[in-house]
Amino acid sequence: MISGCYTALITPLDKGRVDEEGLDRLVEFQMTNGVTGIVAMGTTGESPAFDWQEHNQVTERIVRAMKGRGMCIAGSGSNSTVETLEATGHAAKAGARAMLLVDPYYNGPSSLEIRKEYIEPVAERFPDTTIIPYLVPGRTGTQLLPEDLALAAERFPNIGAVKDATGSFDNMKRIRHCCGEKMAILSGDDNLTCRMMSDPQIRACGVISVYANIFPRALSEMVAAMARGRGEVALGLEKQLSPLLELVTVTTTETTPHGPVSCRARNPLPVKTLMAVLGMPSGSCRRPLGRMTAAGLEKLLAATRTMFSASPELFAPMADFFKVDVASRLNDTARIRQLVYESY
Repeated sequence: MISGCYTALITPLDKGRVDEEGLDRLVEFQMTNGVTGIVAMGTTGESPAFDWQEHNQVTERIVRAMKGRGMCIAGSGSNSTVETLEATGHAAKAGARAMLLVDPYYNGPSSLEIRKEYIEPVAERFPDTTIIPYLVPGRTGTQLLPEDLALAAERFPNIGAVKDATGSFDNMKRIRHCCGEKMAILSGDDNLTCRMMSDPQIRACGVISVYANIFPRALSEMVAAMARGRGEVALGLEKQLSPLLELVTVTTTETTPHGPVSCRARNPLPVKTLMAVLGMPSGSCRRPLGRMTAAGLEKLLAATRTMFSASPELFAPMADFFKVDVASRLNDTARIRQLVYESY
């Protein structure tokens, strides 16, 4: 059964192109700090904004850089089954051992169609590869339902895990009820991981994490502690990390000449921006994602400064590996101004 802490790795860019050396450094940082594995080119890696040649390039590079030190899960899903089959074949050949298939976005197939025309064809074509459906209806506008997930898994045993980012505990409980113990449930929300793992009706076994990009050791230790029944230790780490775990998306109210508007900086924009502040390989996001607003970044930095003040040890692995002064970078106003829109 798939379990543990998997990092949904960002894709670092340099002048709009994949920063291959930066990618290697990020992978090494992850592997030396205890993560179970890495998701290559998932949605946190901005998969919808990269062409398939780039997509395959990044997956191959991550597999090579991991050097067999953990499981590489390839984000091979899309809103086209033909593309997904091609990408899955390439990733499997490159050495990825599991595939993360996001629900097909925008064209919005029903749960029945997602099962019959998407998940099952991929599982049938690649019987030796673990298939992991990824449920994130807030992004995709559709969802594979627990009942269809169970039917697919009954037909194809290689459908062995699911990433649930629905935010619905009723949905998670329904997955466990329909699928039984053989289905590994992975949290798709950093801040819900401990609750999902401790709930007796869910029994999640790990997380595909966004903030493990920056805190791989702490999040790996949190998941491991929860899995070993050391809930007090896990919840202590969760509390230390919580200022940022609650900010995968940063929402602010901005002022315009026509009145106030709500502005959401969505994943991976906040984590990539914070990585750039901290001096990690990151670069910009691929358009149409752009920059955060000044208010949004200040909200993110305030949470980070709070965390650093209370628990500087959480930042030590990153600071040591990338040889950066965290306190200095969190207060480098000239550098920070370059990362935001000057005005709305």
